[in-house]
Amino acid sequence: MQDDNTVIELNAVTKSYGKNTVLNSINLKVKQGEFTVIRGKSGVGKSTLLKVLGFLETPDSGTVKLFGKDVTKLNDNQLSELRLQNVGFVFQFFNLLPSLTIQENIELPLALSGIKKPQRNERIAELLSYFQLEHLAERFPDNLSGGEKKRIAIIRALANNPKMIIADEPTSSIDDDNIELLMTLLNKIAKNQGVTIVMTTTDLHEVYPSTSDYLLKDAQLKQNLLHKIPIYHAKLPVENTF
Repeated sequence: MQDDNTVIELNAVTKSYGKNTVLNSINLKVKQGEFTVIRGKSGVGKSTLLKVLGFLETPDSGTVKLFGKDVTKLNDNQLSELRLQNVGFVFQFFNLLPSLTIQENIELPLALSGIKKPQRNERIAELLSYFQLEHLAERFPDNLSGGEKKRIAIIRALANNPKMIIADEPTSSIDDDNIELLMTLLNKIAKNQGVTIVMTTTDLHEVYPSTSDYLLKDAQLKQNLLHKIPIYHAKLPVENTF
């Protein structure tokens, strides 16, 4: 890791689709344990920016650095390995596999990482217990509410103890209580486990426990200096760590 603990860094990143430039010379640096919020209206390119950060999209120009190393030129297999070992994703539309139970959905990234079955079961039980969702383990995604699906998607993102969590509008489709629970959790794992958090939101005014706050508009990323840091109080036992 770099001396300044930078986890992910974008330098002059540009991305276009045809004649539509959605990211124009974007610069962003996120350090270990930081909680970064990127705001913007629907369709401005927030999801594309997250895909670049998570090595799912290659920029047209500019560099993407993970722990100081340029990953822009890596092949698909190398990028897949980086994602598996370093990044947890929370997608806007859940991306839960409908043919697998909730237990199996959470287990998938653990199995891909070569973790043995007993350790996988232990990890899944720990996470489901933390969210008080043990009763959902044998259900299928189609039998869950939108809020339940979101929480399961978050649990799956946490399964591999990632160094960075990328969350695409994680507060959508869940109620205020679950939003507070989610923000408490993300804030806690950023501070206590040093996990880097990058999340997007269409809400331009909601206060989140972020360490940095940006606005994406007209393909430009600008720091939002008006945000304030609230105090989120954990509703769950402090000793229950990941």
